[in-house]
Amino acid sequence: MLVIKNVTKTFGNKTILNHVSFDVQPGEIAVLLGSSGVGKSTLLRILNNLETKDAGEILLDGQPLQTTANAQQHTVGMVFQQFNLFEHLTVEQNITLALEKVDKKTAQEAHTIALQLLTHYGLADKANQPVTRLSGGQKQRLAIARALALKPKIICFDEPTSALDPLLTTHVANSIKELAEQKFMVIVATHDTTLLEKLPCTIYLMSNGSIIESAPSQDFFAHKNKFIRINNFVAGNS
Repeated sequence: MLVIKNVTKTFGNKTILNHVSFDVQPGEIAVLLGSSGVGKSTLLRILNNLETKDAGEILLDGQPLQTTANAQQHTVGMVFQQFNLFEHLTVEQNITLALEKVDKKTAQEAHTIALQLLTHYGLADKANQPVTRLSGGQKQRLAIARALALKPKIICFDEPTSALDPLLTTHVANSIKELAEQKFMVIVATHDTTLLEKLPCTIYLMSNGSIIESAPSQDFFAHKNKFIRINNFVAGNS
């Protein structure tokens, strides 16, 4: 289980995260919901050692999560909003690069792992193509495959539907649900309220760096009047 306790982050005199606390079980999807600038992405970046926290604890299975060691332990995987793929490389090389350079796999081992992932995500026939020839949805699937290649326990998605056609939201949701079914701990930062309807998740509404309301998605959609702040955000009233 991932436990985030009172995590705080400031930039200058601005508080970006203000004592944020929640936990995620294996097989659970936690959705950080809120407008741009409320701290959602910063928390994901802290988990991925792209930012440092100023205070608080992050525990994984009862032990402090060593974010600085993620590069060696591959505990946390990240699917970035703009995918951050290596566009000068082929589709397959986007996966094999880290496997060979970071995980010290042989070229054949890396190729085998990459082909399995590309096959699963319907990209095997694109393996030798440059990333620039992929559609937005295909880039999304490649980014997920790349994140999974190093076998993390936690998968983070930063605004996973913002760069996609709205019609692809269901496909993204299905991919996220599949990861939860495989017992990954999944954290999604989004402002896209349509994604909530497609994911069995726990919703954490953020505002000004704090979680101001939370609810299991099933409970929220069954009893919206009980969760006024989330309902106002979903309705576009906040």
